[in-house]
Amino acid sequence: VHMFKLKQQQAAAAAESAGGGGGGGGGRTRTISTSRDRLLLKEMSELQEVLTQQRTTLHLPNPSVLSEFVLTISPAEGLWAGGHFKFIVRVPEAYNLAPPEVTCQTRVWHPNVSEQGEVCLSLLRLNSIDGFGWYPTRTLKDVVLGLESLFTDLCDFHDALNAEAADQYRCNPQAFKLKVSEYIRRYACRK
Repeated sequence: VHMFKLKQQQAAAAAESAGGGGGGGGGRTRTISTSRDRLLLKEMSELQEVLTQQRTTLHLPNPSVLSEFVLTISPAEGLWAGGHFKFIVRVPEAYNLAPPEVTCQTRVWHPNVSEQGEVCLSLLRLNSIDGFGWYPTRTLKDVVLGLESLFTDLCDFHDALNAEAADQYRCNPQAFKLKVSEYIRRYACRK
């Protein structure tokens, strides 16, 4: 179902880029003229293989605007299993020289996500001290895989954005797990 929706959204964006999406009288036709938009059209189709394998969905609030979309990550295992975490991804005009901006819209008790939704992930930084930062060869597929990995193997308790969560994990892992579960129940369950 999600793949069908994504294909419909891509088709609508492609139709608009070809000049057919404005409809009759007064509709605004948007053409894909920037490098970013051309890259995004190509990369959205590459994302399909990742989205079919993972428990992640992509939603384009406006199908003619590929530069802003919502990813919902639903981990199947681990501490955050059962939660549904929404991330807003905004792709700047300078893409692919500059990384996308990502904000978590779901409150989550996590060492790499602040209470305000900031995300600590090396590949989202131009200058990363660990050498895994953004490079023009990276794609949206890398961003999706990186965000998914925050809930599995890339969870970093040593270089934490949410120091309180990391400290709680180090001092009292059981209390940390209980707080993760409480946040999932309160903020990350599908209704």
